[in-house]
Amino acid sequence: MGATPSAELARRLDGVPWSRFHTTVAVALGVGWLLDAFEVTIVGNVLGVFKRLWHLSNTEAAWVLSIWFVGLMIGAYGFGFLADRFGRRRLFLLTLALYGGFTLLTAAAWSYGALLALRLLTAIGVGAEYSAINAAIAEFIPAAQRGRANAAVMNFWSLGAIAAALVTLYVIHALPPQYGWRVAFGFGALVALSTALMRRSIPESPRWLLQQGRIDEAEQVVRGIEQGRTRWPRTASRHAAAPGVAPQRGVWAQTRELLRRHPGRVALGCALDFSEAAGYYGLFAFLALFILPAVHAPAGFAPFFYLIGNLGALAGGTVVVLLLDRAGRKSTVPVFYLLAAGGVLLLAASVRTGSWAWVLGAFTLANLLATGGWISAYPTFSEIFPTDLRATGIGISVAVGRIGAFAAPLLLTAVADRFGLVPALLLLAGFWLIGAAAMLPWMRWGVEGRGRALEAMVAPQGVR
Repeated sequence: MGATPSAELARRLDGVPWSRFHTTVAVALGVGWLLDAFEVTIVGNVLGVFKRLWHLSNTEAAWVLSIWFVGLMIGAYGFGFLADRFGRRRLFLLTLALYGGFTLLTAAAWSYGALLALRLLTAIGVGAEYSAINAAIAEFIPAAQRGRANAAVMNFWSLGAIAAALVTLYVIHALPPQYGWRVAFGFGALVALSTALMRRSIPESPRWLLQQGRIDEAEQVVRGIEQGRTRWPRTASRHAAAPGVAPQRGVWAQTRELLRRHPGRVALGCALDFSEAAGYYGLFAFLALFILPAVHAPAGFAPFFYLIGNLGALAGGTVVVLLLDRAGRKSTVPVFYLLAAGGVLLLAASVRTGSWAWVLGAFTLANLLATGGWISAYPTFSEIFPTDLRATGIGISVAVGRIGAFAAPLLLTAVADRFGLVPALLLLAGFWLIGAAAMLPWMRWGVEGRGRALEAMVAPQGVR
C-alpha cells in the first residue's frame, strides 16, 4: 500500500540535501537567540546607570531584571499556542517586529515605570521567539541534520553575549552614561528590524501546512526547498480549514490536550528547561552579586570576565553541534547536565583560593559546560511533541523554565547570606542535577531523535 501524500512530502523534506535555503533559515532564526542574549547582557551591564539616573533602590533595580522573565513566560506560552494556531511564519515575523519596536522605544525610556513596561513588552516578543523559532527549525531541517542545525541556532546566544560585552566596552563606556545605554538598545533594534527583512524569505512550515490539510501549499514549499529556493512568492494571509481537519482549539483546550496525550513529554521539557534556566541564570547572577566582590576582581574588569566566559560558552555550544547527531540526545543531554554540575563545583573550589584569575578560568569552563547543557536540551524537547502541539509544548516548557530563572537568584542569595558561598554553589550544582535525573526515564523508555523523522517521534510507543 502506497504512502499517503502527507507521509510522502515529509519523507521528501527529510531527504533534501543541505542547501542555501537551510543556511538562510538557520541564520535568520538564530538572530532571535542573539538578540535575547544581547538584551539580557546589556541590561546587566547598565543596571548601575539606571540606579543613578532614576535613584533606584536595589529592589527596584532588581525588578529591571526580573520583569524580563515575566515577559518571557507570557510570550513563550501565549505565542506558542498562536504559532500552532496560525502558523510558524506569521509568528516569527511578528515576534521580531515586537522585539525590534519595543526595544527601540526602550532606548527612549523617560522614566523607571516606562522602562519596566517596555522591558516587559520586549520580553514578551522574545519569549514568543522561543516557541516559534524552535518549532520552525525542527520542522524545516532534514532528520539527519536536525540536531546539529538546531544546536547551531541556539549557539547564536553566545554571539549575542559577546556582542553585548564588546558594545559595553567600546560604546557604552565611551559615551556619557546617560546616552550610552540608549545607543546600545537602538543598536539591538536596528539588528532586529534588519533581520525581519531576512525572515520574509522563509516560507511557512510545510509540516504545519500538512497538519492543516493544505497539501497543495505544502507540496509547493517542499518543491521549492528541493530547488534551494531563497525567495518565496507572497500567499494569501487567510485560508479556510481543509475538509476533515480537526477544529481549532482555544489555548486552554490546546494545553489540556497536550497534557492528556503527552504528560511525560511535557514533564521532560519542563524539567530540562527549569533545570538549565535555574542553573544558567543562577550562575551569572551569583557571579555578579557574590563571587566577583569576594575575590576582589580588578575594577572595570567585569565586561572582560563576561567576554572571556562567553568565548567558553561558544566553544561549549560548538561541541554540542558536533555531538548531538553523532552521540544522540540520550547521551549528550544527561552528560552535559552532569558536567555542568561538576563545573559549578569546580567554581566553588576556585572561590576558596581567593584568586580572581582561578575564578575566571573556572567560570569559563562552567559556562562552557552550562551552555552545552542548555543547547543540547532545546533540540531534544522541541522534537518530541506532535506538530499540531509542538509550539505549545515548547512554550509551556520555556514558561516553566523561566520560573527557575526568576527564582534561582533569590534562592541562591538567601542561602549565601545565611550559610556562605560554597553551600549556595552546591545548591546551584543541584539545579543541574534536576535535568540529569529527568532524562533517566526518557533514556529507558523514550524515543531517540538522532536521525529520526519528526513523525516517527510521536508513534504510540514508549514514554507518553
